[in-house]
Amino acid sequence: MDRREVLRVSAATGAASVLTLRGVSFAHADESGGSGRSGEESRTVRGHLPNGAPDFVHLPVQVPRGVRELAVSYSYDRPAVPSGTPGNALDIGIFDERGTAAGGRGFRGWSGGFRTEFAISAERATPGYLPGPVRPGTWHVVLGPYTVAPQGMDYEVTVTLRYGEQGRAPGPVYPPERAGGRGRAWYRGDCHLHTVHSDGRRTPAEVAAAARAAGLDFIATTEHNTTSGHGAWEGLWGEDLLILCGEEVTTRNGHYLALGVDPGTFVDWRYRARDDAYGRYVRRIHRAGGLVVPAHPNCPFVGCQWKFGYAEADAVEVWNGPWTADDEMALAAWDNMLVESCRRGGGDGRGRWTPAMGNSDAHREPQVVGLPQTVVHAEDLSRVAVLEGVRAGQSWLAESSEVGLELSATGPRGEHAGIGERLRVAPDAAVAVRLEVSGVPDGTVRLLTDQGEMRSERLPASGSGTVLWRTTASLAAYVRAEVRHPSPGGGAGLPGAMAAMTNPLWLEAL
Repeated sequence: MDRREVLRVSAATGAASVLTLRGVSFAHADESGGSGRSGEESRTVRGHLPNGAPDFVHLPVQVPRGVRELAVSYSYDRPAVPSGTPGNALDIGIFDERGTAAGGRGFRGWSGGFRTEFAISAERATPGYLPGPVRPGTWHVVLGPYTVAPQGMDYEVTVTLRYGEQGRAPGPVYPPERAGGRGRAWYRGDCHLHTVHSDGRRTPAEVAAAARAAGLDFIATTEHNTTSGHGAWEGLWGEDLLILCGEEVTTRNGHYLALGVDPGTFVDWRYRARDDAYGRYVRRIHRAGGLVVPAHPNCPFVGCQWKFGYAEADAVEVWNGPWTADDEMALAAWDNMLVESCRRGGGDGRGRWTPAMGNSDAHREPQVVGLPQTVVHAEDLSRVAVLEGVRAGQSWLAESSEVGLELSATGPRGEHAGIGERLRVAPDAAVAVRLEVSGVPDGTVRLLTDQGEMRSERLPASGSGTVLWRTTASLAAYVRAEVRHPSPGGGAGLPGAMAAMTNPLWLEAL
């Protein structure tokens, strides 16, 4: 059957909206399984979406008994558009007979725009999708017109049911919550990574090998809008590598990491900043033991700029992949947030501040796993300890494991504090700040406070050096460090690419 849908849709309202098409029906399978000689049936729907289409289009599929496997393929046109105008981009996923309600009880997979086809059966599923029984009832293929050309979008969806006896659904095997580690120590990790389970091209095995080669102690699986990657790492963890579960929640108003959640935790993405939904999923992530981390907040791509604010974030991804202009903007915005937290008492325990993270967001070669990485001070190499270190801001960011750094401050009576900690001293007591750096040849070290840059010093060709600076709690609410490569062309006023940076060390006036 070939059915054509032509939709006339009013302009989008700014909130997530849904349109439901007429359903697709199949012949009822007999008790022995199979319908027709081939043992399968297909239905094709063709349609047109105008510019301004809803965020999501649901295609109901009536699934009878006796189905062994459900398969979907789709395509859409890509007409030429004027320069600077978004063209067509159509995402796809599916919900089973349990429904499409917010929260994802019926969620069975999402591949965005990365795949043109997928299949689900009890024993296996295409990466990005969850294996399990194909039960009778109304399933929904979900189309997500991410961007639509001025001419609109012509699309085609083919649903195929293959009849037969159901296989046995395997139980997922999730990573352990603890690795060997070195006890209380600094641990290096990359908490934003993609594999073939969303829009990456590396397998989990390739990512794990790259993480070990980069000298990482922990990584996180953060696929776009799916949990299928949580159970894809069996045999890849070890005493030397902790694997955290997560999701990159990819909304139309920005992306965020649900970091370190309980395995199998699904976080819905089908809302906008205007909707009363984001806070509900923040609470879900926290109940699941995870952190909320806005990702690449100043990314210039459509739908990537962060619009939900930072009040409920546990950390923010200031550095994403190789250092670029949007990282520079994210850094400036984060620094302003630190200054604002001083007004609220963020550094002295009476308020709250938002730590910085750095992650690679690596998808494929030649993108480098561990560029950058977050170096976390944790009690041990475990999920709970690593997340606590991230939440407390006891961490610094580096472009690679070749870079070493230590920032500390000492008061007149031997009081001592490190990154993310507070040094409590009299307002005018002398505070000695010490920064040790290695692995950044000819780099420039900058010490910054709520007043701006206070000290700048060039490292030698060896890349190692120590910078000393004295201040008081009355003059600086916090101290943080940046280590940068030489600026391009040696141009005055143009900062070089980041090699390392720290979260602040807070100075509390007693």
